[in-house]
Amino acid sequence: MTASAQAAAVRGGDVSAVELVDSHLERIAEVNPRVNAVTQLLAARAREAAARTDRDRAAGRDPGPLAGVPFTVKESTPIEGVPTTFGVERFRDLVASADAPPVARLRAAGAIPIGHSNMPTLVLAGMHTRSELFGDTVNPWDPGRTPGGTSGGDGVAVATGMAALGLGNDSGGSVRIPASFCGVAGLKPTAGRFPADHRVLGPDDPGPASQMLVTDGPLARTVADLRLAYEALAGTDPRDPRAVPVPAYGEPLPGPAAVAVVADPGGHGVHPAVREAVETAADALRDAGHDVREVADVPRLDEAVEVYGRITMTEFAPTWPAVRGLLGDGGDRYIGMAMERTRPATAAELVRLMGTWLGIRRSWAEFLDRYPLLLGPVFTEPPVAPGLESRDRAGHERVTAGMRLCTVTSFVGVPAVAVPTGLADGLPLGVQVVGRAFREDLCLDAARKIEERTGGVLTPVDPRRRAAAAPR
Repeated sequence: MTASAQAAAVRGGDVSAVELVDSHLERIAEVNPRVNAVTQLLAARAREAAARTDRDRAAGRDPGPLAGVPFTVKESTPIEGVPTTFGVERFRDLVASADAPPVARLRAAGAIPIGHSNMPTLVLAGMHTRSELFGDTVNPWDPGRTPGGTSGGDGVAVATGMAALGLGNDSGGSVRIPASFCGVAGLKPTAGRFPADHRVLGPDDPGPASQMLVTDGPLARTVADLRLAYEALAGTDPRDPRAVPVPAYGEPLPGPAAVAVVADPGGHGVHPAVREAVETAADALRDAGHDVREVADVPRLDEAVEVYGRITMTEFAPTWPAVRGLLGDGGDRYIGMAMERTRPATAAELVRLMGTWLGIRRSWAEFLDRYPLLLGPVFTEPPVAPGLESRDRAGHERVTAGMRLCTVTSFVGVPAVAVPTGLADGLPLGVQVVGRAFREDLCLDAARKIEERTGGVLTPVDPRRRAAAAPR
C-alpha cells in the first residue's frame, strides 16, 4: 500500500496503526538482513506511538493526514532519545535530546519513525551508502550496483517496503540519486522551504555553505505520497530562522508550464538509456499539454560546479585533519581526492566566489522565468558499482560528472523532484523535474504526469541475489 492508502486505512478504521507498524516490522525482519538499510530499529517505540494513534482515533481525535504511516530517518537526523550516530563508532552513544524539526513535523502529521537508516560515514565517505558503524547497504535491484547516497538507506527501505516514507537530506543529489537508483520518488525542496537544524555537536551552527546547501527531503513510492510528506514538512519553526513562511501552493499559471529539456547538461556525455528516459518523460509532459522544448544547456553549469567545490572545500578545510580521523579505514578517500583537486580559497577569493554564487542564482532565476520547469537526468548513467567514486581519480571524476545537474540545482537552491521512468536492463532509471524557487507544487504536478505515463510504481522489490557486491 502507498503511504496515502495506509493513512486512509488507519483514519477510516480499516487497519489499526498497531497492525500497520507490525506489518512493517515483519517486512524489516524479512528483508533488512539482506539489504542492511535500517540501522537502529525502533520497534517498541513505534508500537507505543501506534497505540497512541489508535487511542486518539477511538476518542474522536484527528490522527493526522499521515496517521500511522511508518518512516525511516537518516542517521544524521535526530530522533529524540535515540543516538544520532552519523555512522561513526565514536558517535554511537550521541543520544538526541529532541526530534529534528522535520521529524517533529512528520510526527505531528501522524507518521511514526520506525528506525534510523544507513548513510556514508559522516555523510562524507562518498556517494555509496557504507558507514563505519553499520557497513554497506545493498541495492535491492542488483547488489553489484550502489543504492546511491547519501540517503541510500532510506531509498532502499522505501523501495523494499520496509517503510512507506524515508526522510533524507540533499546538498547535491543525496535524496534524488538514491531515489533514482532504487526506483522510488524523492523531493529536494527549495532552500528555506522546510525547517531544519543541521548542527552536529553542541550549539554551534555550520558555516554558510552547509547552512544554504543542505535541505531535508522525503522519499516515497509515489509522487502522491511525496506530496503528502511535502505538505507536512513545509512551514516554519523557531529553531530555523532560514525557513520561509511561503504558501505550499503558488498562484496557478495561465496554462501548462513551459518545460526546458536538457538531456546532457554541460555536454559532457550521457548514457543512451538515461537519454531515452529523459525523452520518455518529455513525451509524457508534451502529451499532457506542456510546451516542451529542448534547449542548448542550463545556465553556467561548469562554473557553478567549480564554485560549489571551491566554497565547500574552503569551508571544510580547517576541520579536515580532525574529521579525517573519524572516517574509518578508507573513508577519507572521497573527500581527500576532492581536497587534492580543489584548493581552498583565500579570504579575498571567497568574497568574490560568494558574489559569483549570487550571479549564478540570478542566471537560473532568469532561465526559470522563461521556463518554469526544467527536465533532465538525475545521474547521467544507470546505477554504478559501489564505491566507484572512492576507488581512484577516474572513478571520482566519473561520479562527480554524473551528478552534475543535482550539484548545480542544489547550489542555486531550487526545488527538484526525482521520479522513476521504468527499467533498463533490469535497473531502475529516473529523471528530475526542476522548478522555480518555492514552486515544488509545479514540480510535483509534472512528476505525477510522468509517473502516470511511464507506469508508475516499481516497488516494493524483493532483493535479488544474482550478483556479488563489487569490491571498493
